Amino acid sequence: MEQESKWIRDIQRGGSRQAAEKLVERYYDEIYIFVYRQTGHKEDAMDLTQSIFLAVLRALPSYDPKKAAFRTWLYRIAANKVIDARRQSWPVTTPLEEIELPVQEDFVSRIYDRELLERIEDYVSGLSPSLQAVFRLRLYGEQSFGEIAAALGQSEPAVKSQYYRLLGRIREEFDPHG
Repeated sequence: MEQESKWIRDIQRGGSRQAAEKLVERYYDEIYIFVYRQTGHKEDAMDLTQSIFLAVLRALPSYDPKKAAFRTWLYRIAANKVIDARRQSWPVTTPLEEIELPVQEDFVSRIYDRELLERIEDYVSGLSPSLQAVFRLRLYGEQSFGEIAAALGQSEPAVKSQYYRLLGRIREEFDPHG
């Protein structure tokens, strides 16, 4: 973390390209996975990940470590970029050549799960950006409620409440047996 703070200071003070490369390298895979889980498509995830890091580097001069840890701040930007991309109705599909051919009985459940996930994703994309961010950071970013609260500037109980209320709404909407 101390090295990370030095990179951030070097970028903020002198626009150090080397420090920027190190910082991006440190978090690239983690953010790519976060984005890929939501897009399901390698090229889209790569494009969006690059867009996220460009936004991070542009906004870095205004980053304040007293307000949030860098990782928290980074995920907030990433979640907002994913929300923006979804607003532009980014298709959540996996190309046929990337789909493994499953065993016959598993095939139907996988298609159903993929279809259900896309319907849930469409539903969540219509919600407020704040609620989308809670959902995405928890589900795709695997962030703790504390980390999400810090990223969004909300209390942890408020974030938990929003998340569990949203899960209840999703269950009502998409679980015919629930």
